[in-house]
Amino acid sequence: MPIAGRFEPSRMERIDEPLYPPLALREAIANAICHRDYATGGSSIGVAMYDDRLEVTSSGTLHFGFTPQALFEPHESRPWNPLIASVFYRRGIIETWGQGTLKMAAWAEEAGLPRPEILEIPGAVGVRFRATAAGEVETPGKTPGKTPAAILALLQREPDLSIPEIAIRLKKSESAIERAIRRLRESGRLERIGPAKGGHWQVIE
Repeated sequence: MPIAGRFEPSRMERIDEPLYPPLALREAIANAICHRDYATGGSSIGVAMYDDRLEVTSSGTLHFGFTPQALFEPHESRPWNPLIASVFYRRGIIETWGQGTLKMAAWAEEAGLPRPEILEIPGAVGVRFRATAAGEVETPGKTPGKTPAAILALLQREPDLSIPEIAIRLKKSESAIERAIRRLRESGRLERIGPAKGGHWQVIE
């Protein structure tokens, strides 16, 4: 998948960040294995990458009355294959039952991406990760997601804020703020004036 590399003044090593958070993809694949309908002939688990999205699909349907919306709210864990889920739990592949989709959403948000979508398609269920919000086209000078817009609005009022202070104000992780600011600077919408200490941010209209 696309990987963005960057350097920080205090580190010799390059920091590589994949476009889609690996922990969220790992959780989606583990869920696909635990919930797949193995009784269906020719069934499979698939991972497909497109220019604007990545999808993990698994044969079967949503069971026990679950809906895509309900899976992003606190819910009971009811794996379709409890023996597989039990092995995964004991092996440390999954940690807390009933929290997989919630964690995927949190990891995507920390990465500055839209919340994943749960897909119900004929004969299968899928999880779709998007690089931009649905219907939004990523163009030069534009950064996807709500976090960058909130950062710009905040820095227009208080340009002297540091990254930790921005993270506290917006209730986001520092890594999510750093990623969003990097995209804003690369797209020409935000500029740093002066050093890290004593400088300020300038929002480019």
